[in-house]
Parts: sequence; structure tokens; C-alpha cells
Amino acid sequence: MTTQRTALSWLWLVAVVLVLDLFTKYQASSLLPYGVAHPQLPVFDLTLLHNTGAAFSFLAKAGGWQRWFFAVIAVVVSIVLLVWMARTPRQQRWLGAGLALLLGGALGNLYDRVVQGYVIDFISLHYDGYYFPAFNLADTAITIGAAMLIIDMIWFSDSNNNSS
Repeated sequence: MTTQRTALSWLWLVAVVLVLDLFTKYQASSLLPYGVAHPQLPVFDLTLLHNTGAAFSFLAKAGGWQRWFFAVIAVVVSIVLLVWMARTPRQQRWLGAGLALLLGGALGNLYDRVVQGYVIDFISLHYDGYYFPAFNLADTAITIGAAMLIIDMIWFSDSNNNSS
């Protein structure tokens, strides 16, 4: 009986994302006063903010129920990602790495939401008076992971290669 190696071999990347995310959020919370911008570059500040909503502060002022709503969604998505990784052959590197980045980011923000009641954001990008919503390393991992899934779907998917 042979066992097929799966994308679960990327779980180390999930752990790296989670540790880096939690460490940088701890550092930001420990070193930065809330809401005060600390310019690093003309387009980049470190600004500690707490997001009780989802992406772009969606439902941030909903009254508190959204904390557990988004936590449940994150748990379900994390389980789906883990099962997907278990069913993905190890050879599909882009897909495996993308799923690992998504899972690591989801778990980082889930931890904040459950333990703190909000997600800690501290990276602020801006240009000429226009500000992109603050984010963190978990959000960055989720964005890169989603981009990798799209790239995999377009360029590396077996179904796309077999269809003409």
C-alpha cells in the first residue's frame, strides 16, 4: 500500500505565517501607541489599529455579534482549506503553497478575533492623502495566497492544460 504525498507538506508554511503574524502584532501592540502614525517611508506608516469587522472594516460597527460570526466563518474556511490541502497532490506546488498562505493568514486573524475581540492591524499605505485600509501580515499572506490560487487556476490547472 502506497501513500500519496499531499500538500499537507506545506503545513510548515502555515506555522511560519502564524508565528510571524502573531509576533508582529504583539510587537505593534507593545511598541506603538494606538492610532498614531509612525512614518517609515513617504507612502508607508506603522499605525496600530483594531478592526472589529472584516476586510476594509466591513461590519465594524455592528454591535459585537460580528466577532463570533467572522470567527465561525474563519473556522469553517480553515477546515475547508485543510481538507483541500489533504486532497491536493504534493506536486501541485503553487496550489499547496497558496492554500498554506491562506490558512496561516486565516488562523492568525482568527486568533486575534477570538482572544482580543478584534484584529490587530498596523501597516498603513497611503499616497497623496489617499489611505488604503490598514492591514497586517495575515492579510498579506491571504492576499498572496489568493493570488497564487488564481495563478494556479489560470496557468497550472490540469483542466486548463487538457482543454483546447
